[in-house]
Amino acid sequence: MNTSIVRLRYAEALTKYVHETGRGEAVCAQAERLARVIGEVPDLSRMVAAKDVVSDAEKMKLLRAALDGPMETDLERFIRLMMANGRTDLLPLTLRDFVDRYRRSIGIRKASLKVAVPPPDSLLERLKALVRERTGCEAQIDVEVDPSLIGGFVFDIDDAMIDKSVSRQLELIRLQFIEKNRRIV
Repeated sequence: MNTSIVRLRYAEALTKYVHETGRGEAVCAQAERLARVIGEVPDLSRMVAAKDVVSDAEKMKLLRAALDGPMETDLERFIRLMMANGRTDLLPLTLRDFVDRYRRSIGIRKASLKVAVPPPDSLLERLKALVRERTGCEAQIDVEVDPSLIGGFVFDIDDAMIDKSVSRQLELIRLQFIEKNRRIV
């Protein structure tokens, strides 16, 4: 079976389960943190994905340690289910899928805003209002300051990205010059 289908089925099952238990927020926060840590630590990623090299008990110990605190019971049961089915190689992506599905199910969209200088709060409020108006959902916007943009912004939500940065505009101008010079020669 296609691994993306398997991941989505697991993520959907966990989403339904946490809605039933009422522990969605806590599980979502831990799932997001766990997925991020696994993605940032290649050795942890390899150990979690390993089928016969690391025992399930050791994997659980590592995952609990990655959370820096007790793991939510619902999340632990879910991870144990994936272990029992030999699917821990899909864990990081499944957790990300779950976080996206859960947020959407409660009307929250995750967005990122990359800017050259810290934006005023009024701009963030306008962006949130625009997302609410267009999608009917609340936006949770992560702001990243990146001086290499020079100016402007890069706004990313769901599968859409708007790049109005000065660095991107300069790159487009550079590419146009290259293309025009090829025609001259």
